[in-house]
Amino acid sequence: MIKLKLAIIALIIIGAQHVYSQGGSVNGTVTDGANIPLPGVTVLIKGTTNGTTTDFDGMYTLNNVSADDMIVFSYLGMTTQEIIIGNQTKIDIVLIEESESLDQVVVVGYGSQSRRTVTGAISTIGIDDLNEIPPVTNAESALQGRAAGLTIANAGVPGSTPSVSIRGLATLGDNTPLFVIDGVITGNLSGLNPNDIETISVLKDASTTAVYGAQGSNGVIVVTTKRGKKGRGSLSFNAYTGIQTINKRYDLLETVDYLNYVAEYGVFPNRPLSTFQTNTDWQDQIFRSAFMQDYHVSYSGGNETGSYLFSGGYQKQEGIIIETDFERYSFRGNGSKKFGKLEVGQNMSIAFSKQRPERQGGGRTLLEHAIKSAPYLQVFNSNNLGGFQGPSSSADGQDAENPVRVQTLGESINKTLGIIGNIYAEYEFLPGLSYRSQVSLDYFQFNNRSFIPSYDDDSVPGSTTHARTFAEIGRFTQQGQTIMLTNSLKYKNTIADVHHIELLGLVENFMQKSENFGAGSRNLVTDEVDQIVDNQFLVAGSGSGETNKLGYLGRVNYNYDDKYIVSASYRRDASSRFGANKRWGDFYSASVGWNVAEERFMQDTPFSTLKFRASYGETGSDKIGDYRFAPALVGGFQYPFDDTVGEGVTQEGNENPDLQWETKKILNVGLDLGIFNQKITAAIEYFQNNSEDLLIDIPTPLSNGNQNATQAVNLGESEAKGFEVTLGYNDNQGDFKWSANFNISTSKNKMVSIAGQDEIPFYSLGIRGGGIGGNISRVTEGDPLFYFFGLESNGIYRDQAEVDADGFSGVAPGDVRYIDQNGDGEINADDRVDIGNPYPDVIAGLTLDASYKNFDFGVLISGFYGNEIFNTNLVDLNGGTRRPFNVSRDYFENRWTPSNPNGSQPRTNGAEQNYVISDRYVEDGSFTRIRNVTLGYTLPKDVFDQYFSRLRIYLSGQNIYTFTKYSGLDPELRLDGDIGIDRGSYPQPKSFLLGVQVSF
Repeated sequence: MIKLKLAIIALIIIGAQHVYSQGGSVNGTVTDGANIPLPGVTVLIKGTTNGTTTDFDGMYTLNNVSADDMIVFSYLGMTTQEIIIGNQTKIDIVLIEESESLDQVVVVGYGSQSRRTVTGAISTIGIDDLNEIPPVTNAESALQGRAAGLTIANAGVPGSTPSVSIRGLATLGDNTPLFVIDGVITGNLSGLNPNDIETISVLKDASTTAVYGAQGSNGVIVVTTKRGKKGRGSLSFNAYTGIQTINKRYDLLETVDYLNYVAEYGVFPNRPLSTFQTNTDWQDQIFRSAFMQDYHVSYSGGNETGSYLFSGGYQKQEGIIIETDFERYSFRGNGSKKFGKLEVGQNMSIAFSKQRPERQGGGRTLLEHAIKSAPYLQVFNSNNLGGFQGPSSSADGQDAENPVRVQTLGESINKTLGIIGNIYAEYEFLPGLSYRSQVSLDYFQFNNRSFIPSYDDDSVPGSTTHARTFAEIGRFTQQGQTIMLTNSLKYKNTIADVHHIELLGLVENFMQKSENFGAGSRNLVTDEVDQIVDNQFLVAGSGSGETNKLGYLGRVNYNYDDKYIVSASYRRDASSRFGANKRWGDFYSASVGWNVAEERFMQDTPFSTLKFRASYGETGSDKIGDYRFAPALVGGFQYPFDDTVGEGVTQEGNENPDLQWETKKILNVGLDLGIFNQKITAAIEYFQNNSEDLLIDIPTPLSNGNQNATQAVNLGESEAKGFEVTLGYNDNQGDFKWSANFNISTSKNKMVSIAGQDEIPFYSLGIRGGGIGGNISRVTEGDPLFYFFGLESNGIYRDQAEVDADGFSGVAPGDVRYIDQNGDGEINADDRVDIGNPYPDVIAGLTLDASYKNFDFGVLISGFYGNEIFNTNLVDLNGGTRRPFNVSRDYFENRWTPSNPNGSQPRTNGAEQNYVISDRYVEDGSFTRIRNVTLGYTLPKDVFDQYFSRLRIYLSGQNIYTFTKYSGLDPELRLDGDIGIDRGSYPQPKSFLLGVQVSF
């Protein structure tokens, strides 16, 4: 009986399997890596016509399937997956973007290529990399640490644009790369909302940048924004809000110690005794906790013949310095439509912003004033005009301005408008042969208005240390536009399945115009009127500029069976910035690649990618002012004619009719590696960039009689070379998925020659120094660019015996001992040496991403290593000024005194040479920063299925912690302008936020 029952059960099971194998069903949901449902995914039984597509919620059902059937899931832009059904009745699939596959489409100049056939140096950052974008006001900041060779240094000022460079410094002029947004060339990404970005390609070598000719010498950053996808319209909403703080401060003297310190200067503040009960922390007065908020909404969709997307964003960020903030409204729309062989489309964005910047007083930053100010002074004084309290030179012996008054009295507001867009039409005459015409626009407006009412911070009768008896009004407006006309003819074909050919011919016309107007005046009557007043103090001026370029490009790409790859391009450009005899420049590139992994002998190996590649070429730069090749006149001068004064003009600067293109020769050798189906990836690059005929302004004798005593010249040659390594690991199997990506790059630069010049000085510093130099940095032949130049110190003279042993005049015990480099028995300007390099030797970044079921976690870490910072704040903090400003506690406690002969700091108010430019103010600028940590949770679909297709909540922190030995408030300094010099820069805040992402 038992055997009979077992036999019946077995027959039932076999029968059930037979029924399933003949007519079973399977269902499930298809999502992307962010757990967003994918509508329109093709779901097909392999080798049959039995298939379907996913609905709007990413769900599908397949009938009449068997256990042995294989389901193929395919979707544009995603890696196709194949799954055997087996005994499963529900199969959920996560499709991985092609960015993680060999067939990723990489955006390059004027087109795109499969990652498999790329022979140039390109780093690609996709939407998955940007999903956990930290709270930034510009898209450049979101790229930090994510691409080898890309150096981005932020300033903390809300709304400011960071410095961006690719592969280090290789020119003395503008080192900023070219930015291209949806085919539109623009100056930066400041008006682009990071939520609108789909992919970013960083083009680094000649084979990828030479196609841009005159504009690609510093590398190119190509941004592709999101577009609508096939399926029902999709609505998404993102929002976050958070708080920003800064906790680090300079450790300064409080009132009691400060009074003891200034007494050593012979200064005894002439104030009522009650004054000295005050203990103002001026740093706390200018810093604050600040709120930020961001909202972004988009709607997109499409079908077989077209797509559309509309988005809008609002961001408000308060600064951590009082009364600094940034506000932006941004809108974007794009669309395309096919009419048979004709495709037309457009991209358009508009951004409005308003910024209250950090202001300066007397050429000093707020932080410089804060660390100098006397702690016994109060912030406010209602009896003073303007309501603020400041020092009196006669009573206090110093003149640091009240930083709260500098920042809050009156106002300074910047407003900008930016419009970027294009329209295009592309027609396919024959299969593979198409013509495209595009018109692009980059338009901007900038307006600044400033108003400072009258004030008097000096409460001592008869003293006016910081006072103004009039209101000061200023206006400045600037606008400009760049229009580009691009016409191209492209032919793409495959012959015999193995010969892949692509030809491109292009003509491009670049037209740029700008104009500005500024005016300022004083109102001696009232503080109630903030408009320009027409009186004897009215000053006004205007200017305009125009640049035109014309370029021709030819490019050919060929590969044989994805194994052997060749690419070449030639571009000829003309620029109106050069005279007729030097107007045209020729730029070319060539590259080769060998895809070893595609060879037959590699088929049974774990290598999915093994590619060797190399490129060489030339790019050009015309980044110099307009009209510098020709004489220009400037007005506003008065000349005596007998007994009268007449208006006149003079030559603005020295012309140079032989001014010509700066050219960069670029060599790149690379290796791409991928094993276990791209689970482990690597890319290694070596590059060498040589810039020749550098464009730079050099000083000319004042006796020439020109208003601008400089001349634009082509001068010398510089070099930058280094390595880049990118490593990746991806594990996307199972409930727990994680990935890690690490990049590291080196860059060494030097000035190869400067055409007979002894040196080119940069970046002056007003400092006590006994006539020993006033420039911090310089460029000399054979040395790094912009290295710090000063004296090398060797401790402190402890006693008279040590002073006598050296025999130098003008010094005493407690003064700084310097090394006599030339042994002439004197310490002077001839003893200056290289005391530091502001550019990092190594830049690195690490991203870690993980998810477990509905939880996700991400970390971004990056850093600079091997660079030095010249900290001008130490001049003040270490008592290096003519007046008794406040100093650091370290200086006060460790200064040399007769009772402390082993002090590490010089004596108070010592010899002039104690405070010359020297290595005493140079610090190690290396740092490692935890830039972003994000923890997110996506609610299960059954919780909100009838309302949303996706709902994610996350917590995020930015600049969580910085590992550094630098004593300043922030070791991350911009690498343009005063390169590596900290003059009291606006530090970056630590931020914490709560956000939500919703899709409908």
